[in-house]
Amino acid sequence: MNNLVEPQEPTAAAAQAAIAEEFGFFGDWTERYQYLIDLGKQLPPFPDAEKNEENRVHGCQSMVWLTRAGDASRLHFEATSDSAIVSGLIALLLRVYSDRSAQEIVDTEPSYIREIGLAKHLSPTRSNGLAAMLVRIKAYAAEALA
Repeated sequence: MNNLVEPQEPTAAAAQAAIAEEFGFFGDWTERYQYLIDLGKQLPPFPDAEKNEENRVHGCQSMVWLTRAGDASRLHFEATSDSAIVSGLIALLLRVYSDRSAQEIVDTEPSYIREIGLAKHLSPTRSNGLAAMLVRIKAYAAEALA
């Protein structure tokens, strides 16, 4: 879990811009959902030992587990879900927030969710789950800053 990798983009803002650009290539939401599923399949393997109650994110209809490593200078997150679409949502969240400073995480609002139209195309339960994951990531960052 401590194998911190360089993020794809240098800042959370750059990651959000890249996500918006990528989703712009797809004409409809059938293609966008398929892309989300494909992103979720690329998540690194998540250790079964970490799939415990302490790491579970409540508020998600599907099962979601999230772990963190690092400190205020750089927090690394790993997560997984038993749902293909939720795994894709996790992949996007990790791209924006993982391997960033706690301050950048706290300061970054997930504008890509609105920009790519995700907010309008998620079921209420998936929207709640996404919000719960975001709350947990930001809480970990705030805790690291305390």
